[in-house]
Amino acid sequence: MPRSMFAYTKTVLESVSFDPKLFCKEVEKAIKLLLPYEVEQLVDWLNNFTTEKPELKACLIYVEQ
Repeated sequence: MPRSMFAYTKTVLESVSFDPKLFCKEVEKAIKLLLPYEVEQLVDWLNNFTTEKPELKACLIYVEQ
């Protein structure tokens, strides 16, 4: 079974979370590629993921538009 785009996006975001600038760039890219219901899942996931990494909270501006 092929991997969902949402699962792939989470993996990419987790792997680049060391660099807030790169993380934001990948969030922007993900929003353009994901389906609307996947974007909703991404927003929920980002809210949970960034609670432990406050330096990444600035990237939430891309999903709050």
